[in-house]
Amino acid sequence: MAKVIPFKGTLYDPQKVNANETMAPPYDIVTPEFKDVLYRRSSYNVIRIDFGKDEDGDNEGRNRYTRASGFLSAWRDEGILIDDTEPAFYCYEINYVINDQQKKTRGFLGAVKIEELGSGRIHPHEMTYSKPKSDRLNILRYCQANTSPIFSLYSSEEKITSSIIDNVVKQEPFIEAKNGDGFIHRLWRINDRGAIDAIIKEMSDKDIFIADGHHRYETSLKFRKEMEDKGLARTGEEPFNYTLMFLANMEDDGLTLLPTHRLVEINSEINIKETIRQYFDIQKINSSATSEKQARQQMFEAMHNSAHSFGMFLTNANTYYSLVFNGSKMETDMPECLKDLDVTVLHKLIFERLLKIDHYEYEMDPDIAVERARKGLFEAVFFLNPTSVKDVKEVALAGQRMPPKSTYFYPKLLTGMVIYRF
Repeated sequence: MAKVIPFKGTLYDPQKVNANETMAPPYDIVTPEFKDVLYRRSSYNVIRIDFGKDEDGDNEGRNRYTRASGFLSAWRDEGILIDDTEPAFYCYEINYVINDQQKKTRGFLGAVKIEELGSGRIHPHEMTYSKPKSDRLNILRYCQANTSPIFSLYSSEEKITSSIIDNVVKQEPFIEAKNGDGFIHRLWRINDRGAIDAIIKEMSDKDIFIADGHHRYETSLKFRKEMEDKGLARTGEEPFNYTLMFLANMEDDGLTLLPTHRLVEINSEINIKETIRQYFDIQKINSSATSEKQARQQMFEAMHNSAHSFGMFLTNANTYYSLVFNGSKMETDMPECLKDLDVTVLHKLIFERLLKIDHYEYEMDPDIAVERARKGLFEAVFFLNPTSVKDVKEVALAGQRMPPKSTYFYPKLLTGMVIYRF
């Protein structure tokens, strides 16, 4: 069973700080330039704890992790951060706009008991890299806290917790912050005992699917092992046996997944169009009478109409194409749950089998992707349709993993809305 419990959160005091200035995006989308912006925005911005700067002269005894721990302690002493005295769940709502449509993502923050992946009710869906896990592990070691939540999903058609949240958001939020896109993030405490018990009961038999934060979860596993090796895990209920998660019901409206596109380097001896033509019908997007924006829109519209459809921009031809799978038998060794995913067809069939691509990079913004390719760094850009929430669930339950950057849950949660201290 999945064990989800309330916890005594550490939160910014909205009477002492402007939440618009103290919150930050997740560490993995913060560029060095934007980190400077966040540092200038407030001396109490959570970036100083969650993803601080390296400084000249840093060593084992003085570095960005020791500074992070120092900030966390000092801000609590100053009353900038306050510790709740009673365990609570925390309702979190994001009001945002996508494709000119107003939407809301709602869920709650709780402490979820860690378990080995594949052994119980918590399921990953993406592969991870080692470097981010090392950075996140140092945050745990020095701060003894989860500073940034893992974005996870569960499925409940009964919607008991969803109904509780619907009532909670009618009240004034404890804290509210607006991000750079103008999206509004709000947080409420859920400390009514009846509501807490109802949430715990509903979650007790639910599978949990990690949507965003695989590195943070695997880091929590490693940190727990370190604590066990030190002889500190005596009951199995110590705070480090749990990790901070945002949990959203996938049966609710409001979840948005976006694609991450691929910029690729291709051997000049390979004829791209001729090589992939055996599996895909290739249609050139005629942009002679339209703007580039309109040509790209035509490409995306063509992609949306068929399964296993991709967009492609070739720098040498300065042209967009739509690629539509022609139904040929794919000679790829993949589990059934992965064979139907665009992202694995792109990686396993097009990249690995056909084009023998070794190097590719990721970019969400189509404009930036094409601009980078045009600078001569890449021969092509491949555009994808978004993966569905249903696909995430099926892959995770099958114990499989998609390639990295297969999903991008939008918008991102803010770091700093609540901290889970051990």
